[in-house]
Amino acid sequence: MNVPKITEVKTLLEELKSKGEISAWELPYENLLTRLNAAIFFFGVGKSGGLESIEKAFGSFEEFSFRENEEKKLSQLTYRLTFSEEEKAKNEALKVEPVS
Repeated sequence: MNVPKITEVKTLLEELKSKGEISAWELPYENLLTRLNAAIFFFGVGKSGGLESIEKAFGSFEEFSFRENEEKKLSQLTYRLTFSEEEKAKNEALKVEPVS
């Protein structure tokens, strides 16, 4: 399917990859997606980039967030990138460290 917002994210990911800021990216089940907030992108950090590159590239997108891909069910890449309210809340909760 051709979803403009998904296409925009894919273009930005390709740009980051061409600059070496991410090593690779994947979008499983792309042909089934009809909206950006249902998509889960996966990426690996490149040699010249870092997570700051992802934050800078996607920070203006609504409900943007990312976290480590601990599950490794849909992709073996290191991080997962999402644009949904539920995922953003979950990712922010995971960033909170317990007070000792």
